Amino acid sequence: MKNILLPVVALLLLTFSCSSDDDTFYEEEVVAPLGAYEDGILVSSEGGPSSIAFISEDLSTSENTIYYNVNNEDLGVYLQSIGFNNDLAYIVTDSNNTITIVNRNTFEKVGAITTGLELPRYISFLNGKGYVSNWGDPNDATDDFIAVIDLATNTVESTVPVGEGPERILANDNKLFVSHKGGYGSNNIISVVHANSTVVNTITVNDNPDEMIMNNAGQLVVLCGGKEAWSGTETLGSITKINVTNNTVISNHEFPMGVHPNLMDYGNGNLYFQTSDNKIYSMTDADTSLPTTSVLDLTTGYTYGLAVKDNRLFVADASFTSQSEILVYDLSTATQTHSFDAGIGASKIYFN
Repeated sequence: MKNILLPVVALLLLTFSCSSDDDTFYEEEVVAPLGAYEDGILVSSEGGPSSIAFISEDLSTSENTIYYNVNNEDLGVYLQSIGFNNDLAYIVTDSNNTITIVNRNTFEKVGAITTGLELPRYISFLNGKGYVSNWGDPNDATDDFIAVIDLATNTVESTVPVGEGPERILANDNKLFVSHKGGYGSNNIISVVHANSTVVNTITVNDNPDEMIMNNAGQLVVLCGGKEAWSGTETLGSITKINVTNNTVISNHEFPMGVHPNLMDYGNGNLYFQTSDNKIYSMTDADTSLPTTSVLDLTTGYTYGLAVKDNRLFVADASFTSQSEILVYDLSTATQTHSFDAGIGASKIYFN
């Protein structure tokens, strides 16, 4: 699709300063030409206000608040996630129960979904429809649902009731897998929603399932954080593999008591995850036990997001009072190579 050209903002000279202790480079923000967001990294920040930052694929330029820069309006507060469908990006903001739709290459706003949502969390796409997890009233365990979106009219055409605290939603074949972290409480299920029907099956896993990926073996891998000690009833976290054909658990690798996994991503046939002691570990699809040696020990203040691509690890070091940082690590050398500013409460990292 041909990009809609917007006025070009002059590039600022990129300034590097090399640390005296290592070879890490720290980038000052360099404004990318508006409309040139089709190749690079997008970072969503919860705010407020919420914002989205762009980093070029070659890591040479960056630009904060790109949605505001293009559309001259804010997104609200508590941007939860972004979903991508063809040339469109769907920006889910839960405080105003809105999904803002933009051209993913230019970030021009093309529409919005403003009714039929209640604390929306994540969106996925299947068979020409959008599916959005909704908490409903977070103090009511019985009103959570998946909203089914007519993408032609940007309206909610139906809803599917599910258990408390639906979070991530992942489409595979003709099913949608939904992790139930539990909202304000805790849950321990994966819902399996069959497209074009109201049939919902559940798979029991460890407490607080959140992030999910499909590995190269065709298995659904679920990161379960477990209940932490502050909850009053600590339980074990796990990495669970599920057979998506018959919805059964293949393996369940549990962490020692007191060690809780927080973040996960998948790249080059390897699963990368972060634990509560701020260490990054790696597993292959064939591994039959949890690793005991970390591949990287982070020194971030608050690690709130993680993504992997081309042997690089991208980490959101979030601040909720000032700008956050996005740190880039070379996984082959376990060293930090770049640092970029991002918005307040930076949380999700996407490759556009």
